[in-house]
Amino acid sequence: MRKGRFEVRDVQNIADILVDPEGALERRNHWEKTSHALLVGVILHVLYAEKEKTLARVAAFLSDPSRSFERTLRVMMSTNHLGTDEAPQVHPVVAQAARELLNKSENERSGVLSTAMSFLGLYRDPTVAETTSACEWRIADLVDAERPVSLYLVIPPSDISRTKPLVRLVLNQIGRRLTERLEGQAGKRRRHPLLMMLDEFPAFGRLDFFESALAFMAGYGVRSFLIAQSLNQISKAYGENNSILDNCHVRIAFASNDERTAKRISDSLGTATELRAMRNYAGHRLAPWLAHVMVSRQETARPLLTPGEVMQLPADEEIVMVSGQPPIRAKKLRYFEDANFTGRVCPPPALAADGPFADRPPSRADDWSGQVRAPHADLVKPWSELVSNGDEDDGGLKRHPALPEESPVKAEPEHAPDAGLLDDEFDPNDARRMEQLARNAAVVQRAHAMDQADDDLIPSF
Repeated sequence: MRKGRFEVRDVQNIADILVDPEGALERRNHWEKTSHALLVGVILHVLYAEKEKTLARVAAFLSDPSRSFERTLRVMMSTNHLGTDEAPQVHPVVAQAARELLNKSENERSGVLSTAMSFLGLYRDPTVAETTSACEWRIADLVDAERPVSLYLVIPPSDISRTKPLVRLVLNQIGRRLTERLEGQAGKRRRHPLLMMLDEFPAFGRLDFFESALAFMAGYGVRSFLIAQSLNQISKAYGENNSILDNCHVRIAFASNDERTAKRISDSLGTATELRAMRNYAGHRLAPWLAHVMVSRQETARPLLTPGEVMQLPADEEIVMVSGQPPIRAKKLRYFEDANFTGRVCPPPALAADGPFADRPPSRADDWSGQVRAPHADLVKPWSELVSNGDEDDGGLKRHPALPEESPVKAEPEHAPDAGLLDDEFDPNDARRMEQLARNAAVVQRAHAMDQADDDLIPSF
């Protein structure tokens, strides 16, 4: 990643591959979009502020057990990325990414974090973390080095599925960097053409940029050699209406075990004109000779190779289809049997005991080494200013006033009936006392209705 005006673009390209590790997304949902924005901000923060500038450090920064996620966002917003001690300045993209997450509710923030961490699980592997911690070559060395350079990405079959995101990331970076400027533009020089040979190409998943770049890669001096077992693999990764074969000007086919692939090859070979003769005999079947013999010839169309014939091709034959040329049925050229190539097969070069390959391009310092920044006191804000608690639109947990507690009902002391009063006599004090008891009973009934927790909250008495 370059520092300066290209840094945001390079980081966004990396985040595009991180949020689609399998290459199966045609469109992103809400969680993938928000996690993409979070990863862009965190990667930029790690590049500017952290000593270890790797994706493993990005995963460790987001899942630091010593602080909460909100505290991590606060560190991002208070780090002096671009300014000086006298005039501190936060990187605007980092600040916007952190502010966007702080504006969300706590539940949504946790969902975005868990989605982002699911894309970084591969880089927690110590082997992968160590392998990606340093790079001794640059993408430009593939075409601009003093001597031709070969890059081999060798993955054990048992780890192809697990390391697919890493291989996709490397291929995406190479394809984008080498197609930025055409030959002859300012600052663009190319010494060697580049051949990208990708065995089991569909196993890497869908590479949207690579599919579209096949049409113009040749103009940048990059040619692709793609190898697949069948068309079903390409259709599974890129869909039925893909443009992979449309942008391949040379196609080589061998004996296929798939009927659909064999039929596709047969259709692409076209048809040939075949002359057929038909002979008709006329006369009595017991006559010593036939009276009439008629022979007719007609031209009919026949597939150059039927699907069955494609599937029955000998093991030493192949079909070469060049754009604009008739198809060629050729013999396979095995490099270990041909005299022109056996002399070129050399033993692998031996490594020096105390150094790398002699013709390896010299290592160069990157733009980010040695840059470490810390939070600045002038940028640290109180937590109350970072997270609002009063607005209804902020979401999260809110405090609402509880229902008023009813005053307990005081039991009235029982009084013995006044012997001096008869049943037909009226006492005003008794009337007021009965009215008070009725009001207290109504309060008890309402409280019972609220606590009963029925569906309709209507008590039955």
